Amino acid sequence: MQRYILFLDLKDDPELIREYEKYHESIPAEIEESIVSSGIKSMQIFRFENRLCMEIIANDNFSFAQKGEMDSLNPAVQAWETLMLNYQKTIPGTPTGAKWALAHTIFSLPK
Repeated sequence: MQRYILFLDLKDDPELIREYEKYHESIPAEIEESIVSSGIKSMQIFRFENRLCMEIIANDNFSFAQKGEMDSLNPAVQAWETLMLNYQKTIPGTPTGAKWALAHTIFSLPK
């Protein structure tokens, strides 16, 4: 299994943040299917103020490149991502073309 931690900001607007959370109370079945079919076993998103932290647990065959390719061919995912752009903004240092910034592990216990 692989574990990833990613960060993204929401636009700093309380109403937009409420709307964003409302959308995530029950995501469309097509979006859930796209997540699961890519090899992601578990996904959680946490929020502090307007900062989001996402944890992904995926199988050993999962890759962001393959997930991106799958998503680019899926109209439901494209529509969802376009909708989410109304709420999201990247954080400094996010690679060009990416929304979420991948964190790197600097400490782990147990080792």
